[in-house]
Amino acid sequence: MALTEVDAQWEALGLKADELQVYEALLTLPPHQSRSALGRTLGLTTRRVTAALDQLAGHGFTRPADGPGLPHPIPPATALRSLLHRHRAQLMRRSADLEELTGSVDRISARLLSTVQNPRTIGIETVRGGLAIAERVAALVVSAREEVALIDRPPYASSQPDGMPTPLDVAAPVRRGARVRVVVDREGLSFPGRARGLNELSEQGVQIRVGTDLPTKLITVDRRITLLPPTDAADPTASALVVSDSLLGNALVPLFDALWERAVPIGAVSDAEITEEDREVLTLLSSGLKDEAIARRLGVHVHTVRRRISRLMLTLEAETRFQAGVQALRRGWLTVETPTADRT
Repeated sequence: MALTEVDAQWEALGLKADELQVYEALLTLPPHQSRSALGRTLGLTTRRVTAALDQLAGHGFTRPADGPGLPHPIPPATALRSLLHRHRAQLMRRSADLEELTGSVDRISARLLSTVQNPRTIGIETVRGGLAIAERVAALVVSAREEVALIDRPPYASSQPDGMPTPLDVAAPVRRGARVRVVVDREGLSFPGRARGLNELSEQGVQIRVGTDLPTKLITVDRRITLLPPTDAADPTASALVVSDSLLGNALVPLFDALWERAVPIGAVSDAEITEEDREVLTLLSSGLKDEAIARRLGVHVHTVRRRISRLMLTLEAETRFQAGVQALRRGWLTVETPTADRT
């Protein structure tokens, strides 16, 4: 099954349209085909097929062919686990760097102010005091033309502004046609009224996902300027850091993207609503088995398997089986490897 549209989640994994098309073809076509024949099947030039195969090999999605012909595809579950593990390791390194940065706002700001005459020229600005921070955040949100992206986690201030927009502020850019994405920490859902408020924002068009162990609060506007709120929002002398420097921005924006990809859409199906049969079907499917082989393993008719797969793809909001495997892995629904034999 060819993938004709690639959304941001595949971009985040480093996979482009050509690679996904070629990989899905490798999962279904006989390996003795030539690259030119594969290109004709997919409507790609031999050069694009070769480039895609090189990328797939570099990402760990294929292993070399035994002889002439196409390389062998690594089962999706195995390849994706390995790729996600590498991305997770990169994310942990970025998170550690960002945690150190947010905990040292005042120290970094003081050093910058002492070394340059005008700190704005290097794209880093310090905003001091809860009221000033709240006003700056509101101004940033109002200025958004394309996108507002937020990371939100406890602690939350009870009386002082915590450096994050109010629900009314967050919804406003949506009404102007901008995209608003929010990743909230699962721990924060336990605070009174917060889950209800998030559901109301979702109904207004705000895209919300739930993550775990988020490293910091953060707000990014139009992917060009980022505000890091103070660690202690209740401190009236606390400082926020406003970053428009490209060096830091190139780390902060990808951090949000990585957390967004790991997070689960609010209101998504929970683990409790997934049966053991569903998990088994997803595991077998992600291990590279075809419908007939899955039916034999489960002792059911192949049409039953296909109906289950279609339902799971709808639940996971996946357009292809490959996407369904990715989403299931991210949600922790696949926990065991399955033997790769009996693929027909």
